[in-house]
Amino acid sequence: MSKTISFELPRSDGAGAPTIGGDLPLDIKSLLNMIFKRFWLISVTAGIVFLAVAYSTFTQTPVYRARSTVIVDSSQRNVIDLGAVLAGGALTTSVINTEVEVMQSKRLLRRVAIEHNLIADPEFNPTLRPSTPSLVDSLEGIVSSVVRQITGGETTDVIDTRSEAEREADLLDWVVFNLQQKVRVSRYGTTYLITILVTSESPETAATLANAIADQYRVEQMEAKLEATQRATAWLSERVAVLREEVEERELAVETFSRQNGLLSAEGNPLTESAITDLQGQQIQLQGELTRVRARYDGMRRQMVGPGGVNAVAEVLNSPSISSLKDSRADAQSQVAEFETSLGPLHPNLVAARSELADLDRQIAAEVSRVVSNVEAEVRVAEDQLATVNSRLAAARARLVTENTAQIRLRELERDAEASRAIYQEFIERFKETREQNDLVEADARILSKAAVPGRPAAPRVRLNLMLGLLLGGALGFALALLIEILDGRISSTEDLEHRLSLPSMGTIPVISRTGFLGFGKLKPADYLIDNPLSAFTESIRYLRAAITFSDIDKLTKTVAITSSLPDEGKTSVTLSLGRMSALSGSKTLIIDGDFRRRQLTETAEIRTDFGLVEHLITPGDLADVIQKDDKSGADILPLSLNGHSPHDVFGTEAFDKLHQALREIYDLILIDTGPLLLMAEARVIAGKADKTIMITRWRKTTRAAARKSVRLLETFHADLLGIVLNMVDVEQRRHHNEPGTNYRDYKKYYMTEGKRRLWGNRKKSATDASSLPSETDAAPVAEASPKIATLKPVAASRDAAEPKTGEADSDMGHLKSKV
Repeated sequence: MSKTISFELPRSDGAGAPTIGGDLPLDIKSLLNMIFKRFWLISVTAGIVFLAVAYSTFTQTPVYRARSTVIVDSSQRNVIDLGAVLAGGALTTSVINTEVEVMQSKRLLRRVAIEHNLIADPEFNPTLRPSTPSLVDSLEGIVSSVVRQITGGETTDVIDTRSEAEREADLLDWVVFNLQQKVRVSRYGTTYLITILVTSESPETAATLANAIADQYRVEQMEAKLEATQRATAWLSERVAVLREEVEERELAVETFSRQNGLLSAEGNPLTESAITDLQGQQIQLQGELTRVRARYDGMRRQMVGPGGVNAVAEVLNSPSISSLKDSRADAQSQVAEFETSLGPLHPNLVAARSELADLDRQIAAEVSRVVSNVEAEVRVAEDQLATVNSRLAAARARLVTENTAQIRLRELERDAEASRAIYQEFIERFKETREQNDLVEADARILSKAAVPGRPAAPRVRLNLMLGLLLGGALGFALALLIEILDGRISSTEDLEHRLSLPSMGTIPVISRTGFLGFGKLKPADYLIDNPLSAFTESIRYLRAAITFSDIDKLTKTVAITSSLPDEGKTSVTLSLGRMSALSGSKTLIIDGDFRRRQLTETAEIRTDFGLVEHLITPGDLADVIQKDDKSGADILPLSLNGHSPHDVFGTEAFDKLHQALREIYDLILIDTGPLLLMAEARVIAGKADKTIMITRWRKTTRAAARKSVRLLETFHADLLGIVLNMVDVEQRRHHNEPGTNYRDYKKYYMTEGKRRLWGNRKKSATDASSLPSETDAAPVAEASPKIATLKPVAASRDAAEPKTGEADSDMGHLKSKV
């Protein structure tokens, strides 16, 4: 039968404490209780771990650590910018981390191992150590010999077919691997400092190897730079020669193309562009001149047709010839006017004067016409000159378009030539620098501090290891205790019931001695109650009876079903003990054995009958013949016969209901011992018909899951659960299980018999050893009840006084016969 363990996420219970899986609280108080409860587990675990760490520490071979520090120079010197041949990049985190990996690389450590002949050191070459076969090797040898004897085989040696060089190479790899395990290279923070830490069994070897690794790193840097410089020089030399030929070839291509396409230039500018520039200047100048002359001509023509006529023209007014002619005309006109006044119209002098005046007018008109013709001629000349310039400019522009097409290719050739010249010049300069710096190669790192020979071993650190072993052991023990507590689903205290399961608790019942005097004879709890009326067990039963009596103030509780989740949880003993306590207190009490499969209550009460409850319900008869009297308490018991097994549901029948109603009228308290809830359906039916139900759980045996499921079943059958009793509590271990009132020493006087109290008093007077204290069974603490029970204790006493005595039950037996 497989067992399923379920885990739940942390949640909060009703009391507000977070729990794991609803069972394990995480509050400080619960953790402390868990530590006390699992104290020996934690202590033993811590002790084992501590001893193991101590043994490992004191048997460990001392090792020494030496440290050297290297600083990577941040002022890098580049030999060539093209490709950064000599590690000319800026120092970044990735660069520093790369250098760290280089320092602990297999290639560098191999050179260190060869230089210092570590293959001859037993620390790094295990083949040189004295062979001491381990336990595993011994077992392998024994198993091999046994197998050979069984199979009858012979010992065969493995032949090594490797050459001497291959064996040496493999051995060197092994040495380098061991060296790698002892070397730790790391960067110091975010600085350029790199620390080399070497661990060895010899302090001198540790310091020597730390310094050797730093030196080898610098040597490899210088070798790498020198090799890179030589490669750069050879490459640059070849490249310069190729570039020289390339430059010459491209410059020749430029000249040839320019000559073929007439792309001539003066002072760096093409001739066509220069001609166009000149023609454009002339064009602008001629356009201005034409505009000026045309404006003069147009103005002259407007003035000639205007009111002023020719005399208003500026050129006419400014002409010296016209002015002279005008002066002569004025004199001739004056003479004509004079002759006209003094001479006749046909006088020769007057006619001559008039002819001279007309000739002067003709001369003035001819001169004006000449002036106008000159201005018009200037306009035509300016127009001709402008047309000529425009024609030449158009031709030059047409030629420029052709040349521009060729210029595109020319510029491409010139750019190629210029680029080749720039690269060629750059490579010449770098080639000279590289050739000069061949003898100036330096490493980019320098040793800041060399490793010194350590004066004391770095490991083992005895004090720290012991402290860590103790802490680790305690932590492991605590973790184991916590894990066990998580996996432990058993009920350990009333707190588990009330807070973690949210179930009503009626208190606890202590366990009594499992054997009789000197270990002979099994002691029954119900008999112990009669023999020890002042014991803690009896007091817990008395509290349980008080809780039943005053469970409901408004309604009297008559029938109580006592059940449990699983068998062997003590419900039968509690039922019989509770019935005897009720009978001894004066109540008419009937105890019914309802577990017809095991009939434990009948056997515990030592009753043998052939006619019991099942027979009475199947074949009704005289109930007085079925009920038995308990001689020790006077309680009535309705037993089961040996043949009382029935396949029918006897408790769900009408006959049982009638019997139940009749018994309620006769008895003050009816206790029914049922079967386990999780195994028997009859127990659930009885619980549903009873006034109250009490569920018994066994301390450190009943699981929380079983209790939860049982309560859900009772709710399904509408049973009125009065509470849950934690039974068979071991008071010796009770203090480890979260239970208040675990210190019973202050209460032991109240739970002793009179004889034992006198014995204890005599022992106390004689100051005997503490080992002679009374047994924990008799000195068990009082089982605390629920707060409701505590408040009802004084009321219980008054009710007991008013209840009828045991003998009164006999007088009512006749009435019982008439009822059934």
